Amino acid sequence: MYSEQPVAASLTESVECLWQATRAPGMYTVPPDGCIDIVYSSTTGLSVAGTMTVEHAFPATRPDNFEIGLRFRPGMARAFLSPSGTLLSASELTDRIVPLEELWGRSGRDALRHLNDLGSAAACAALLETLLRTPAAKNPVQRALDYASRNHGSVNLDWIASQASLSARQFRRRCLEESGLTPKVLCRILRFRRARSIALAAPCPNWADIAAQTGYSDQAHLIRDFREFTGRTPMAVFSNR
Repeated sequence: MYSEQPVAASLTESVECLWQATRAPGMYTVPPDGCIDIVYSSTTGLSVAGTMTVEHAFPATRPDNFEIGLRFRPGMARAFLSPSGTLLSASELTDRIVPLEELWGRSGRDALRHLNDLGSAAACAALLETLLRTPAAKNPVQRALDYASRNHGSVNLDWIASQASLSARQFRRRCLEESGLTPKVLCRILRFRRARSIALAAPCPNWADIAAQTGYSDQAHLIRDFREFTGRTPMAVFSNR
């Protein structure tokens, strides 16, 4: 079971949602979405999941396992994960899951202790949101990435780099620092994410129509991205839902 809920108004420009999941024992998969998450698991603790370039599989080992998470908007997590003031590059977290303690030190250990003491998903969700301070105003690169995200990756990268007053090369470096991905890969993942979202809402997905809706050149182009990001065709991904 999986659900999402909005966060406090002060966080909405940086955080996409607060989510909760209860999982049966076994393996579950998470596709790439261009986002970084802070995740608390009742079995594995408090961690940061960096942006992913491929689908990852994770084990759920207990029938009472629950997870809660804060999902940051693409490119918006970096300052929250660097409380000391020295900003890490989000690329250091790409395709990795690291204990929050490695980034927050004592604050991360204290947060984990408080969450472990609570025991219920609802109480943990309420506390997790309070760990984040009110964000600073977006910098020019974050504004460009926000524009790309709101347009599901269908943007002219040279144009949005110019809007951030950067060359294409400079924007690539800064996009890696803020999001963990290059602009091109991030936009491809955002487009893939939208295609997957449309398919989830359809009782019988028409992949040619979805490809046209989401900016793919054709259905074969969409299939190639699904293969790269999940290892499977879209038809295989949705065959057992």
